Amino acid sequence: MTEMTKSRIAIRKLVFAAICLALALVLPFVTGQIPQIGAMLCPMHIPVLLCGFLCDPLWGLAVGFIAPLLRFVLFGMPPLMPVGLAMAFELAAYGLISGLMYKALPKKNINIYISLLVAMIAGRVIWGFVRFIIAGLTAGSFPFSAFLAGAVMEAIPGIIVQIVLIPLLVMALKKARLME
Repeated sequence: MTEMTKSRIAIRKLVFAAICLALALVLPFVTGQIPQIGAMLCPMHIPVLLCGFLCDPLWGLAVGFIAPLLRFVLFGMPPLMPVGLAMAFELAAYGLISGLMYKALPKKNINIYISLLVAMIAGRVIWGFVRFIIAGLTAGSFPFSAFLAGAVMEAIPGIIVQIVLIPLLVMALKKARLME
């Protein structure tokens, strides 16, 4: 691979990461117009998961960690403690693990789903772990029922959207030769 090709790939990854970060900042405004299900759609998760697939694991990790913190600084949402901080670790895991899995597995369409599901499960477990640690440090509580409610039950619409939308987008971008 020539230096020019490496440079173009690096620039493409930077641009895709910037677009994913921008989408993570803006999408909650779109879904927030539907208060009953806006947060349940997990709008920040989609661009972060895509970033892991499109760029690489480290870009996915960086965009995932920065997105909720930057959104708090710019717009005051999500609240930094405990939501924003736990989301930063959750989204960082999504970006990192989706990228690692996609990179490690053969480039078959089924492996897009496998990478996505592993990332989604790991991110939710990390979210719960961080929420549990924050609760312990702040003399609060975070029972397992709160984990199940927040990580699974309240997120079902978002989980469905992610499982349907992300593989379709990744396959379309592969077909358009915008990604490896």
